[in-house]
Amino acid sequence: MTMLEQQLAELITMSPARLRSLWRDTYRSPAPDVSPDLLKRGIAHRLQERTHGRLPNATQREIQRLRKRVERTGKAGHMHAISLKTGTRLVRSWNGKSYHVLVCDDGFEFQGRRYESLSHIAREITGAHWSGPRFFGLKKSGSYKPKAMVNG
Repeated sequence: MTMLEQQLAELITMSPARLRSLWRDTYRSPAPDVSPDLLKRGIAHRLQERTHGRLPNATQREIQRLRKRVERTGKAGHMHAISLKTGTRLVRSWNGKSYHVLVCDDGFEFQGRRYESLSHIAREITGAHWSGPRFFGLKKSGSYKPKAMVNG
């Protein structure tokens, strides 16, 4: 049994008072007023994090973005959604006119308005149902190649 496995096993039998003390030692702050089960989970998370490392910042940001979406809409979205960096500007020409979309933390900005999906923007531009990622050249389809995609 590894040291981490031993520490995790010990958490199971700890008293609430011992858990609160271990929380203080682990997090360097007083334990929150939560159940012993949640204290165990929080301590276990930190112990595993110290052993195996933290999630990459991009993954943490994606988790936060999904958490906000769930709070707002009750849905997390697709698991295989295209990942774009905040600040990326998508450019698409349609019927002789260029359209610019800014990628934001919680969606997209187009012509001063916020949208949850690129598909809504594609419909706004074309008046027809489109896959937003396909319309903006983010997924393979047909012969369209995006004119420009610039990180800003």
